[in-house]
Amino acid sequence: MPVTDDVLDLTEVLASYDPVIGLEVHVELSTATKMFCGCATTFGAAPNTQTCPVCLGLPGALPVANAAAVDAAIRIGLALNCSIAQRCRFARKNYFYPDMTKNFQTSQYDEPIAFDGHLDVEVPTGDGGSFTYRVEIERAHMEEDAGKSTHVTTGGGSSRIVGADHSLLDYNRAGTPLVEIVTRPLVGAGEHAPAVARAYVGALRDIVRALDVSDARMEQGSLRCDANVSLRPRAGEDRRGPEQLAVPLGTRTETKNVNSLRSVERAVVYEMTRQGAVLGSGAAVTQETRHWHEDSGTTSAGRPKSDADDYRYFPEPDLVPVAPSAERVEKLRATLPEPPDRRRRRLQGEWGLSDLELRDVVGSGALDLIDASVAAGASPAGARKWWMGEVLRRANAQARELGEMGLTPEHVAELDALVGAGRLNDSMARQVLDGVLAGEGTPEQVADDRGLALVSDDGALTDAVDRVIAANEAVAAKVRGGKVAAAGALIGQVMKEMKGQADAAKVRALILERLGVAG
Repeated sequence: MPVTDDVLDLTEVLASYDPVIGLEVHVELSTATKMFCGCATTFGAAPNTQTCPVCLGLPGALPVANAAAVDAAIRIGLALNCSIAQRCRFARKNYFYPDMTKNFQTSQYDEPIAFDGHLDVEVPTGDGGSFTYRVEIERAHMEEDAGKSTHVTTGGGSSRIVGADHSLLDYNRAGTPLVEIVTRPLVGAGEHAPAVARAYVGALRDIVRALDVSDARMEQGSLRCDANVSLRPRAGEDRRGPEQLAVPLGTRTETKNVNSLRSVERAVVYEMTRQGAVLGSGAAVTQETRHWHEDSGTTSAGRPKSDADDYRYFPEPDLVPVAPSAERVEKLRATLPEPPDRRRRRLQGEWGLSDLELRDVVGSGALDLIDASVAAGASPAGARKWWMGEVLRRANAQARELGEMGLTPEHVAELDALVGAGRLNDSMARQVLDGVLAGEGTPEQVADDRGLALVSDDGALTDAVDRVIAANEAVAAKVRGGKVAAAGALIGQVMKEMKGQADAAKVRALILERLGVAG
C-alpha cells in the first residue's frame, strides 16, 4: 500500500496558491503495423508474438518510418490547429529500462511534426454553467511505445515493482506508433484547473476518435495522460493577467499513465492538496514522477523526474528526415471531419435535444450510434429511444459498451420502421430486440419467425373490446360517468385477450367510442 501523504484542504490551497498544470497525452495509433517495422499491433495477442529484429533493436536491423502513422500525426496536428513542419527528424531518447530493449526510444525532440496549436474546450463549472478555456498546444510529436512490464508476487498476483518477486516482459507493444501531445503550462483556471484537465483530455479523445486514428480506449492504454501539477503563490485576482504570468512556476510533479477522465481530474486535485501541505509545512516539493492509485485516489512517489539533458537526445542516424510537401498536408487537411463540438451542437439542434439530453447521449457513448441509425432511416426520436432506453439498460447490466451489444444502426432503423408502420407495438418490439441480440437475425426476420405482428382485423379487435366491456360493467360505468382514466383497466384486459398483439392507442380509442365518451 502507498504511504499516505498529508494533504491540505483544497479551499486553503486555492487561497494561497494558483495551480499550474501541463498535460502530456499519448495517443496510440490504430495502424496495422508498428512505427518502424512490419509487426502487427493487435491488442491482446499472446506475449512476445508480435516482435522482430527491428522492434527488438537487434544489431544490423534498420527501421523504416510507417507512412500511415506519419499521415495520422499530421492529421492530429491539423485538427489541433498546429503548424506542420516542412522538415523534421527523429531522435534517440536514451535511458535504460527493461521494457525498451534498445536502451533508447525513437522519438522526436527539437523538431516535432506539429507545433504551436490550440484547442478551445468547454469546461463545466459544477453549477450548471460552463466557460471556454483555450489550451495552448506546444507540440505533437511521433514516437514509439515501450513494452509492458508485469511485476508478479509469489502467489502469482500482479503488483507494483516494490514487493514483487519477479517481472515478466512483453514486447508486443514495443514499437507501436504513438503521437504525444504536449500542452504549454495552463494557468489562470484556479479552482477549475482539475475540470479543465478533464475537459481537455475528453475533447482530445473525441478528436482522435473522429479522425479514426485511434480507438482512444483509456482503459486499454491506447490513450494515456501524464498530468504535471505545480503550485505558485497567487499574484492577485486576475490570474491570467501579466502579473500572474510573471510569477515563477513552482516545482512540478508528473503523475504517470492516468487512464480515465475521472482519474485525470482526481489526480490533479490530489496533487494540489498534497503539494499544498508540503509547501505549507515549509518543505519543498520534489520534482519526480508519481504513481496514481485508482482505489485510494492518491499518488505515490516514483522516480526523480529527468530533464531533457538527462536523456542525451541526438538525431536518429538510421532514419531519414520526414518532409511532408505542402500538397500532401493540404490533401490531409481535406480529410478532416467536422470538429466534434461543432457536430454535437448541430445534431442537438437537428434532434431537438436539451443540453441535459445531449450530455446524457454523449456520456453514454450513443451519439455516433444514434447518428448512424438516423442515416440508416430511423427517426431521431426513435433511434434515441432504443439506444438510450432498452439497449443502454441491457449494456449497463452486462457492463458492456453500447457498440459491443451486437446491435447495428441498421437493426435499429429497421425496428423503428416496423413500429412506425404499425406492425409492432413497443412490447412486441422489445421481444424482437431480444431475438436480434440473441443472434436470431434482423428485426423483420425475428418478427416473422416469432409470429409477432399487430392484429390488423378490426372486427376481431372490436369483438374483444365488446367482450371486455360486457365482463367489466362496473368499470365501464365509471368511464361513462367521466372517469376516463378508469379505461386503463379495460385496455389492459383487451391487450391480454389479444395476447399483446394490438395497438394500445387504437384499443383505447375503440373503447371510448363504444362507451360513447369523447377521448
